[in-house]
Amino acid sequence: MTAPLFVTRDETLLDELLRLAAAAGITPDVARDCAAALRGWGGAPLVLLGADLAVEMAHISPARRPGVHVVAWGGVPDELFRTALAVGAEDVTELPRSDTWLIETLTDLGDDTPSRGMVLGVVGGSGGAGATTFACALGQTAAQRGPAVVIDCDPMGPGVDRVLGVEAYDGFRWDALCQTTGRLSGRALREALPRRGALGVLSWYSGSAGTLQPFAVREALSAARRGHDAVVLDLPRSPQPVVDEIVSRCDLVLMLVVPTVAGVASAARTCARLGAPTQLRLVLRGQGLAARDVSRATGVAVVAEMNDQRGLAEAIDLGLGPIRSRRGPLGRAATEVLQRVTVMGQAA
Repeated sequence: MTAPLFVTRDETLLDELLRLAAAAGITPDVARDCAAALRGWGGAPLVLLGADLAVEMAHISPARRPGVHVVAWGGVPDELFRTALAVGAEDVTELPRSDTWLIETLTDLGDDTPSRGMVLGVVGGSGGAGATTFACALGQTAAQRGPAVVIDCDPMGPGVDRVLGVEAYDGFRWDALCQTTGRLSGRALREALPRRGALGVLSWYSGSAGTLQPFAVREALSAARRGHDAVVLDLPRSPQPVVDEIVSRCDLVLMLVVPTVAGVASAARTCARLGAPTQLRLVLRGQGLAARDVSRATGVAVVAEMNDQRGLAEAIDLGLGPIRSRRGPLGRAATEVLQRVTVMGQAA
């Protein structure tokens, strides 16, 4: 990314702009006169022109370009708007009143993945169906192709960090995220999370009894999507407004179903609660009822089937994560699901 350009010799204004840039994780280029500003004017993704140099720049008439904003500290005199038009600026921004907008704008510049990653939710059709394990398997498989993250949305679950063997790794957890406000860049979140290779994890500290805060969920999902190719959410089965909002933000929700009479009956109730059958698919774990019968009972298509995997508990206890081989049941099922999701995304 080319750095944004700050053009000002007003030390008070510059100090404030540099503070906001630091909060956004951005290092700008600084020009303290118009000659220096012209050298970087055309190549910078964003130009913040101080009110103190706006008139001088307008007299020079630099090439018109998008992404120029005149920035003033304190009150904005009426003539500054005419100067902004003359220099080709999009608007006049007043600090500190517009701190939040400016941080968000600078934060967006730091995201080096302009496309949005695919968001997959995973939920159990019944207790013990293996949703957390499959969410972690999807994350491990997706990370073989590019940056991926598994987000633990169930504070009462086993913890995706434990299943993936990164519970002792340093990094950001929900406990801290729910105490913060402001905008996160995709890059900042990606770099802050505990990770193994290309796979990051957002979970809870051991023993904490946290709850999901809607504002933190929205910001985390937005940043995760901008910073990763794949975002996998381990969803709780409990009906909560925040969970319903998370489900609405998923591109696809996968429900793990044990194909027994009891398992399918429970899954059918969960499917009815979640709704949106076009957004929902089933993954069958274990032997039992045929896929067509499960689909008929739930009204939802089956996207993959897998047998139970030998040595799963041992692999997790060793901190290796659920997938020890791509040829195992979990590895094959996760690969099949991701391939179908890719095809669905291209078709959309």
